Amino acid sequence: MASLNKYQDFVQQLLTGVHNFTSAGATIKTVIHTDAPTLASDDELADLTQITGTGYTSGGEDMQNDMTETGGTATVTGVDQTWTAGAADWSSSARYITDYNDSVTGKKVCWSYDYGTTFLVGNGESFTVDRGASVITVS
Repeated sequence: MASLNKYQDFVQQLLTGVHNFTSAGATIKTVIHTDAPTLASDDELADLTQITGTGYTSGGEDMQNDMTETGGTATVTGVDQTWTAGAADWSSSARYITDYNDSVTGKKVCWSYDYGTTFLVGNGESFTVDRGASVITVS
Protein backbone atom coordinates (compact mmCIF):
# COMPACT_ATOMS: atom_id res chain seq x y z
CA MET A 1 0.00 0.00 0.00
CA ALA A 2 1.07 3.56 -0.59
CA SER A 3 2.47 5.73 2.20
CA LEU A 4 0.19 7.56 4.61
CA ASN A 5 0.16 11.36 4.20
CA LYS A 6 -1.65 13.34 6.89
CA TYR A 7 -3.72 16.41 6.13
CA GLN A 8 -2.14 19.33 8.00
CA ASP A 9 -5.40 20.34 9.72
CA PHE A 10 -5.63 16.81 11.15
CA VAL A 11 -2.92 17.66 13.72
CA GLN A 12 -5.00 20.54 15.10
CA GLN A 13 -8.17 18.44 14.96
CA LEU A 14 -6.44 15.68 16.91
CA LEU A 15 -5.22 18.00 19.66
CA THR A 16 -8.55 19.83 19.99
CA GLY A 17 -10.53 16.62 20.48
CA VAL A 18 -12.30 16.43 17.12
CA HIS A 19 -11.54 12.72 16.71
CA ASN A 20 -12.20 9.68 18.90
CA PHE A 21 -10.79 6.64 17.11
CA THR A 22 -12.20 4.01 19.47
CA SER A 23 -14.85 1.77 17.92
CA ALA A 24 -17.56 3.44 20.02
CA GLY A 25 -16.20 6.95 19.44
CA ALA A 26 -16.48 7.70 15.71
CA THR A 27 -17.09 6.15 12.33
CA ILE A 28 -14.04 6.53 10.11
CA LYS A 29 -14.79 5.97 6.44
CA THR A 30 -12.64 5.55 3.34
CA VAL A 31 -13.31 7.24 0.02
CA ILE A 32 -11.65 6.84 -3.37
CA HIS A 33 -11.04 10.10 -5.23
CA THR A 34 -9.57 11.43 -8.44
CA ASP A 35 -8.06 14.75 -7.35
CA ALA A 36 -4.75 15.08 -5.57
CA PRO A 37 -5.27 16.03 -1.95
CA THR A 38 -4.09 19.48 -0.98
CA LEU A 39 -2.61 18.46 2.35
CA ALA A 40 -2.02 22.06 3.44
CA SER A 41 -5.61 23.24 3.00
CA ASP A 42 -8.12 20.41 2.51
CA ASP A 43 -9.94 19.74 5.76
CA GLU A 44 -13.26 18.07 4.94
CA LEU A 45 -14.77 15.48 2.63
CA ALA A 46 -16.39 18.14 0.42
CA ASP A 47 -12.87 19.21 -0.68
CA LEU A 48 -12.40 15.90 -2.56
CA THR A 49 -13.84 14.64 -5.88
CA GLN A 50 -14.97 11.06 -5.38
CA ILE A 51 -15.09 8.51 -8.16
CA THR A 52 -18.38 7.26 -9.59
CA GLY A 53 -19.40 3.84 -10.72
CA THR A 54 -21.38 0.76 -9.83
CA GLY A 55 -20.11 -0.97 -6.73
CA TYR A 56 -18.88 2.31 -5.20
CA THR A 57 -21.10 4.32 -2.86
CA SER A 58 -20.49 8.05 -2.53
CA GLY A 59 -19.24 8.70 0.99
CA GLY A 60 -17.18 5.53 1.01
CA GLU A 61 -17.13 2.57 3.36
CA ASP A 62 -16.71 2.22 7.13
CA MET A 63 -13.19 1.01 7.96
CA GLN A 64 -14.50 -0.36 11.30
CA ASN A 65 -11.83 1.50 13.22
CA ASP A 66 -10.65 0.81 16.73
CA MET A 67 -7.84 2.19 18.87
CA THR A 68 -5.62 0.71 21.56
CA GLU A 69 -2.97 2.34 23.73
CA THR A 70 -0.01 0.72 25.44
CA GLY A 71 2.84 2.54 27.17
CA GLY A 72 2.01 5.89 25.61
CA THR A 73 1.69 4.60 22.03
CA ALA A 74 -1.77 4.57 20.44
CA THR A 75 -2.53 2.40 17.43
CA VAL A 76 -5.57 2.76 15.17
CA THR A 77 -6.67 -0.36 13.31
CA GLY A 78 -9.23 -0.99 10.60
CA VAL A 79 -10.43 -3.78 8.34
CA ASP A 80 -9.47 -4.24 4.70
CA GLN A 81 -12.06 -2.83 2.33
CA THR A 82 -12.92 -4.15 -1.12
CA TRP A 83 -15.01 -2.54 -3.84
CA THR A 84 -16.10 -4.51 -6.90
CA ALA A 85 -17.28 -2.81 -10.09
CA GLY A 86 -20.60 -4.27 -11.10
CA ALA A 87 -22.64 -3.96 -14.29
CA ALA A 88 -20.00 -1.71 -15.90
CA ASP A 89 -16.55 -0.18 -15.48
CA TRP A 90 -16.12 2.64 -13.00
CA SER A 91 -16.73 5.85 -14.88
CA SER A 92 -13.66 7.62 -13.57
CA SER A 93 -10.11 6.57 -12.83
CA ALA A 94 -8.71 7.10 -9.35
CA ARG A 95 -5.35 7.46 -7.71
CA TYR A 96 -6.04 8.43 -4.09
CA ILE A 97 -7.90 7.18 -1.05
CA THR A 98 -8.66 9.25 2.03
CA ASP A 99 -9.93 8.33 5.48
CA TYR A 100 -12.28 10.81 7.14
CA ASN A 101 -14.39 11.13 10.28
CA ASP A 102 -18.03 10.66 9.29
CA SER A 103 -19.22 11.37 12.86
CA VAL A 104 -18.33 15.07 13.01
CA THR A 105 -19.73 18.17 11.35
CA GLY A 106 -17.91 18.80 8.09
CA LYS A 107 -16.75 15.19 7.83
CA LYS A 108 -13.13 16.04 8.65
CA VAL A 109 -10.35 14.37 6.63
CA CYS A 110 -7.51 12.63 8.46
CA TRP A 111 -4.96 11.12 6.05
CA SER A 112 -4.60 10.12 2.44
CA TYR A 113 -2.76 7.54 0.37
CA ASP A 114 -1.33 8.15 -3.12
CA TYR A 115 -1.10 5.02 -5.28
CA GLY A 116 1.40 6.71 -7.60
CA THR A 117 -0.58 6.17 -10.80
CA THR A 118 -4.23 6.21 -11.79
CA PHE A 119 -6.26 3.03 -11.87
CA LEU A 120 -9.65 2.11 -13.30
CA VAL A 121 -11.70 -0.82 -12.04
CA GLY A 122 -13.44 -2.69 -14.83
CA ASN A 123 -16.69 -4.65 -14.75
CA GLY A 124 -16.29 -7.49 -12.25
CA GLU A 125 -12.84 -6.37 -11.10
CA SER A 126 -12.10 -5.40 -7.49
CA PHE A 127 -9.98 -2.82 -5.67
CA THR A 128 -8.87 -3.57 -2.09
CA VAL A 129 -7.44 -1.29 0.58
CA ASP A 130 -5.12 -3.54 2.60
CA ARG A 131 -4.90 -2.10 6.11
CA GLY A 132 -2.12 -4.34 7.36
CA ALA A 133 -1.54 -4.56 11.12
CA SER A 134 -2.37 -0.90 11.79
CA VAL A 135 -3.60 2.24 10.07
CA ILE A 136 -1.70 4.86 12.08
CA THR A 137 0.40 4.92 15.25
CA VAL A 138 0.84 7.96 17.48
CA SER A 139 3.50 8.01 20.18
